[in-house]
Amino acid sequence: MQVAEAVAARRALRTLDARPIPNEVVKELVEAMRLSASCNNNQPWRVVIARDNDTLSKVKSALSKGNVWATRSPLIFVVAARPDDDCRLSDNRDYFLFSTGLAVSQMLLRATELGIIAHPIAGFNPVEAKRLLEIPNEYVVITFVICGYLGTDSSLLSEKQLEIEKKRPDRRPLGDSFFDGKWGAPLTI
Repeated sequence: MQVAEAVAARRALRTLDARPIPNEVVKELVEAMRLSASCNNNQPWRVVIARDNDTLSKVKSALSKGNVWATRSPLIFVVAARPDDDCRLSDNRDYFLFSTGLAVSQMLLRATELGIIAHPIAGFNPVEAKRLLEIPNEYVVITFVICGYLGTDSSLLSEKQLEIEKKRPDRRPLGDSFFDGKWGAPLTI
């Protein structure tokens, strides 16, 4: 698959199959993150990989009610980082979130190539996740990436989630986010 194909195909779907993801696939996802760009190659991300029943149970207990669909996942990446592990620049430009986001994004594209749904979420209790997984307090638990093969049983999804599964959600118009030469100037491409 070409990168452009993976970008176009990537979706944050929620209808997952509970079958395990083989170790060689997990290794590919880890390697995609490991090779990601970061400020000065600092690689600030730290990831707890939940794939055994005990760790998965802990992680799933920290999910918000709206993410009950994620309880079918056989693999969850708990992604954390701390400001001191990456570039700290002027004007509050702490790169740890940006660098970690790049690593997650790269992993999402690799997952798509491998036929895996990889859905990052913010709906969880980060304090509980830190406690259960013994993540040091100075780390920010940024996201859980819910991974699994596409399933057919959508019974755990809300009506709104079922609608979102049917088609890719609309994106903002180009002119709302991209400007030509200065803030607010219409993009002419």
